[in-house]
Amino acid sequence: MSIVFSSSQTGEHEIYEMDLDGNQVRLTSMGELYAPEISPDGQSIVFTNAGGTYSSIWVMDRNGNNPREVYRGKEVDVLDPTWSPDGEKILFAMGSEDKKKLYVINKDGSNLKVVNENFATRGRSDWSWGGNLIAGYSGDSWERKIYLMNSDGSNLIELYSSGNVLAPSFSPDDNWVVFTGYIDNMRNDNGCEIYILRTNGEDLRRLTDNAYCDWQPRWGS
Repeated sequence: MSIVFSSSQTGEHEIYEMDLDGNQVRLTSMGELYAPEISPDGQSIVFTNAGGTYSSIWVMDRNGNNPREVYRGKEVDVLDPTWSPDGEKILFAMGSEDKKKLYVINKDGSNLKVVNENFATRGRSDWSWGGNLIAGYSGDSWERKIYLMNSDGSNLIELYSSGNVLAPSFSPDDNWVVFTGYIDNMRNDNGCEIYILRTNGEDLRRLTDNAYCDWQPRWGS
């Protein structure tokens, strides 16, 4: 078992893999790569490449070989990719600032579709492990809320709205969402902590308590 992550150990953000004993290996040497995620079959990694004027979505083999571009927008940023549970599609955000839309595309770069035309976000979203739901966040600065919607963008509902909350991720049983929140430290730039909440909107729990910002959790299997 291992994790992949982005780090600026070399002066530029590259993608690394680390086992649970802390042993790590650098997988890339391209520069300014972010938000890596391992595919459900464990064979590929999707990531954001921010090395150009605008960021784009790339995929590479699990060992770092064969990096290739999946999608590049037209003078807009494309970022924060996440795999569908079957590994055939990629969910990501595209656009400017807080007005990005969520899109789905096949892993070969074909069949681009917007998820919900009326849902504007800044970035990080997640696909439920069962494949039927998408979690995202939306709202103005310091007023962001967590939302759930069907994977086709229908039935958009507000899950949690207090304390500026963002970057949701589903638990493997799809009963919980983990996210970044400023619930107890509003308008403190270093005040974000990690929280979990049931997908019915109940049982909020705070998991971290640090003097620095705990950011963008992702729930592993």
